[in-house]
Amino acid sequence: SGASRSCTAEPKATGIVWSGKKDVTQYSSLLLMNKTQTLAVYMGNLVDQTYTGVYHVNVSLYFYPAVEKVNLGSGIGSKADLIMPFSKDLPLNDGLWYKIENSTDIKVKEFEIPQNVYQAVLEVYVSFHENDEFWYGNPPSEYIIANNLTTLPGNGPFREVLVTLDGELVGAIWPFTVVYTDGKSHKLSFSVTNALNVWYIDANLHPWLDCKSSKTKGKLLHHSIAPLSVSSVIDVEGLNGTFVTKATRSISSTGWIKSSYGTITTKSTQDLSYRNSMVMAKDGNLHIVNQKIHFDDRVHSKMPGFNLKPKKSLKRFVFNIYSDYINQGNGTSLTVANVTLGFNEKKFKDKVRNWQKGNGFMVVKDHLVVNGVGNTQQIYKYDGFKSCYYRNVSSSNFTILYDEIGYTCSRRAKHHLDYGP
Repeated sequence: SGASRSCTAEPKATGIVWSGKKDVTQYSSLLLMNKTQTLAVYMGNLVDQTYTGVYHVNVSLYFYPAVEKVNLGSGIGSKADLIMPFSKDLPLNDGLWYKIENSTDIKVKEFEIPQNVYQAVLEVYVSFHENDEFWYGNPPSEYIIANNLTTLPGNGPFREVLVTLDGELVGAIWPFTVVYTDGKSHKLSFSVTNALNVWYIDANLHPWLDCKSSKTKGKLLHHSIAPLSVSSVIDVEGLNGTFVTKATRSISSTGWIKSSYGTITTKSTQDLSYRNSMVMAKDGNLHIVNQKIHFDDRVHSKMPGFNLKPKKSLKRFVFNIYSDYINQGNGTSLTVANVTLGFNEKKFKDKVRNWQKGNGFMVVKDHLVVNGVGNTQQIYKYDGFKSCYYRNVSSSNFTILYDEIGYTCSRRAKHHLDYGP
């Protein structure tokens, strides 16, 4: 169980080295189990005349001694008593991810949870590839049909990962909290709206157990799903076009569960809004995309005698890309691109701002890159209740231009989510 999504960097002739780190504290109940377990690592490899190579992978796991206080209702920030994976089963040689091949492809897994669960959180991992690797820039099918572009991925730029429990929609895109404690078998399924191939999806269910009770009781009082609302404005003139896509989604659930701690009443809501504007110009060679996603995720719990902190997460995702393709003749082309992306998240007293910008050009001759320059900059700011962190990194091709790190907190008041350094 557990997952970390990785995409290989394009190598040089002499090879390339990269590394990644992930805090796996939330899986501690799994890691400390007194039995032999299997760690599965999968990374696809491109095999052709140019990039064929061999990966050499080292995996290290570090354990740190810690004393944890009991913190009822702290959610995924504290460790769960179990980790229940939702993925393909071993043994396999092609990874454990579910592969979603199209919009009607649904992956289903049957499961049972212990009868003394008083809280559960589902986390979902998603990775998109092939025809949906750049889904945010896919033009609508009307544009493709009008121009007979049989090799261009379409279905428009809106995608949504849906999670259903026993046939009922319970979450979209981001993690959510739902508790069923009757000990019966349930079915959890995953799908992607408007999907082309291929989406990799897996998940972990984190249950918290009531050690003083063999069985908890609960009831779903209210479950409301506002139908997905999608609107599109399409203006096509030959290979040029302008497209605007908007979408909204809302899901709300209320229920109670009785354990040895008392009766907890919980209400969870998800509100999503989405806007994507796309321009195709210069007979389809110029591609401009501006996309924004707003997400409001709230969980409120009440229990007599306890001060349960509400879990509130306000997120904003922004993505902008400008890409211009120029055919220079003799099998040679020039591509110029500028990309800006980032997200802001405000959660209780913590704020995260992550802003990234990249630009560059690439000359391709006979399907091989013969020249190019790529520049990137990333600014990351975390303002927490007890600590802060700042990182500003810039690079050009394979050279780090500067790398600034700071730990000073920025306490100026902000009442909205903004972008920029």
